[in-house]
Amino acid sequence: MTNEVAVTRRRSPRRFALAFGAALAVLVVTIATSFVMGRFPVAPVEALQIIASHVVPIEPTWAEMDAKAVWEVRLPRVLMAVLVGAALSCSGAAYQGVFRNPLVSPDILGVSAAASLGAAIGILWHGAYSASVQILAFTLGILGVVLAYFLACTRGTVPNTMLILAGIVTGSLFNAGVSVTKYLADPYEELPAITFWLMGSLSGVRWENLVLATPIIVLGLVGLWLASWRLNILTMGDDEARSLGINATRLKVLVIVCATALTATAVSQVGAIGWIGLVIPHAARMVVGPDHRRLVPAAAVIGATFLLLIDNLTRSVSETALPLSIPIAFIGAPFFPVLLRRSTRQWGR
Repeated sequence: MTNEVAVTRRRSPRRFALAFGAALAVLVVTIATSFVMGRFPVAPVEALQIIASHVVPIEPTWAEMDAKAVWEVRLPRVLMAVLVGAALSCSGAAYQGVFRNPLVSPDILGVSAAASLGAAIGILWHGAYSASVQILAFTLGILGVVLAYFLACTRGTVPNTMLILAGIVTGSLFNAGVSVTKYLADPYEELPAITFWLMGSLSGVRWENLVLATPIIVLGLVGLWLASWRLNILTMGDDEARSLGINATRLKVLVIVCATALTATAVSQVGAIGWIGLVIPHAARMVVGPDHRRLVPAAAVIGATFLLLIDNLTRSVSETALPLSIPIAFIGAPFFPVLLRRSTRQWGR
């Protein structure tokens, strides 16, 4: 029996309930304070009244500018931050479980590089604010992982090592394509738009983006949660999983499909955001343990809170939309070695 399974058994349901409840409370408080942050601060109570007025009739006692700031700008941005943070964190946790590797992140199979190329092509064709940017980013993100999977397929099986190597190859290929689009882009309009998009931002999120992203992200999260108990078995190895009646190849495909859909959707809507899918699963694992039945929902809540806090920080320190990748890298890079050292014992290494 591996150390991970042993640790999983020692975790009490009460401890998980307390930890998960605390994480949910922090997320709720962060959502409430998100309306206070920015150039047009709105009190949480007033923001709640503005949101409720779109459901039930309420006599308006607020300024029209506040209503527009809350409903048309801030609420979609907050909801998208929650969805994207949860999507990237859960996909990272799922990939780490499938490959049994603590250094795996959601872009390991080239989905982020492929989606970035799709977005860059969309910006070249129709501009930075066209729907083709999101559509091409999502489509190429999915195609990139499909290409990596078929490259790794050997005699009907897909070894983990081959899949990771294939992902590195496809990622390099699509990154080269991004470089080509930068070279061909207009240096005054298209090139800055591509560069800014690649660094990730929530500033352009509107309700239309949520309509496209929410169903895919919700279905992907539910799929990973439903497969979470099988992921615990898969972490013991393919042979052990088969001996227990689990089709390891089919389970890997299911998890990769869900995680890829989550990552491609997130990247297509807000750009390429690193570190969340790598660091947050380790933080969640330290809080609730390695059991994926608990790890997946905990990573979703912690990842949503983290990205929302980062977005609030960027809106507070700068009047312009500071790209999300900058503060995330400054925070994630120093803390990752600490998290990795403290979580090493849970991987049995």
